[in-house]
Amino acid sequence: MTINKVLLVDDSPTDLANIRMIVTDAGYSVITAASGNEAIEVAKNEMPDMIFMDIVMDGADGYEACREISQDGTTKNIPVVFVTSKNQKADRVWAELQGGKAFITKPYTSDQILDQISAMA
Repeated sequence: MTINKVLLVDDSPTDLANIRMIVTDAGYSVITAASGNEAIEVAKNEMPDMIFMDIVMDGADGYEACREISQDGTTKNIPVVFVTSKNQKADRVWAELQGGKAFITKPYTSDQILDQISAMA
């Protein structure tokens, strides 16, 4: 699978700007969402090649959004990588049970982000 378009989901403008810079500087097209509910809609409308998603957000959190995306017939093949400050083993297990393909803990490095893009390609 070729990765061209990446959806970034985070309710923190600072985190969103930071990860956007990493991904766009690497030559990928970026779309963003600021909530889980928005992520579900954007994923359905834009069909990104992969998603980086925060967990703790108002409204639908990242777990809920990932579950909906991974269970929807049109979006189920889009890999979701969680990027979060949550770093307990239970968080990782729950993320995987919701359909998450990988888990990056904040603070992250640009290499961690780019390695996930390569891994999903």
